[in-house]
Amino acid sequence: MHAPISLSLIIFMTTLLSPSLSERCNPNDKKALLNIKKALNNPYILSSWNPDYDCCGWYCVDCDSTTNRINSLTIFAGDLPGQIPAAVGDLPYLETLMFHKLTNLTGPIQPSIANLKHLKSLDISWTNISGSVPDFISQLSNLTFLDLSFNSLSGSIPSSLSKLQNLDALHLDRNKLTGPIPDSFGKFKGQVPDLYLSHNQLSGKIPDSLGNMDFNAIDLSRNKLEGDASFLFGSNKTTFKVDLSRNMLEFNLSKVVFPKSLSSLDLNHNKLFGSIPEKMTSLSLQLFNVSYNRLCGKIPVGGSLQSFDYSTYFHNRCLCGAPLESCK
Repeated sequence: MHAPISLSLIIFMTTLLSPSLSERCNPNDKKALLNIKKALNNPYILSSWNPDYDCCGWYCVDCDSTTNRINSLTIFAGDLPGQIPAAVGDLPYLETLMFHKLTNLTGPIQPSIANLKHLKSLDISWTNISGSVPDFISQLSNLTFLDLSFNSLSGSIPSSLSKLQNLDALHLDRNKLTGPIPDSFGKFKGQVPDLYLSHNQLSGKIPDSLGNMDFNAIDLSRNKLEGDASFLFGSNKTTFKVDLSRNMLEFNLSKVVFPKSLSSLDLNHNKLFGSIPEKMTSLSLQLFNVSYNRLCGKIPVGGSLQSFDYSTYFHNRCLCGAPLESCK
């Protein structure tokens, strides 16, 4: 006569045969994820998304340890042809959404993303998505990080993005954006985000309102910006990085007062005039470039100014002194 099978063994065997009995994953979340997979034509990168298994264990997703709702969807570095599926908007507890380094991902930024009210990090970067930067992003009031860089987005930057009060960083660099920098970007309430708008086709003057902001880092390089930018600086600021290179900016460098915190300053390929201020010798600069401008006068001696080679200073009207030729 056989020994009775223990109850724990029966439970173990039953769980093994039907994983759904011990499943953490919310059925609505699982359905949404399977719809995403289907819309993307069942790509290899999502092969672990098997309906017979708990979706909290699938690749590219995370479940909240308390609620068991899907709170993170991060798909990166895979072959993913097609558009962002509408079903991403059916994961209402998402806090992190990432589509990164997916060169075959095309189409617009999916409007259903507006449903994701808990979203803190939205990263759609290094893809081939196109269309405009949608206005609805300003409704995602919990966003702390927004990265839409290295895409093919076009049109103007929506001024409504300044409504995002918790934003630490805003990356719109390396797209095909046109028009001016919104005046509202000088009116961020709450957090002042690091601002990356480089490698676009932005034009016009930098709004004076940006002078009211104390940016940690601001990169407006490689655009078609013109006029004054001296108001971005100031002794009362805590800015550590400013890159305004390769624009058409025109102001007197000798009158600029730089914050003591500044460690990276790139102003090359503009129309800056005047001389390099003596007070720049008190800055601890790790990166510095004023080449291809219209500067004159003796390069001040001291601080880190002589630690850079001639390429930092060359192609100016009449700059002289080390590391350039001696002043006559």
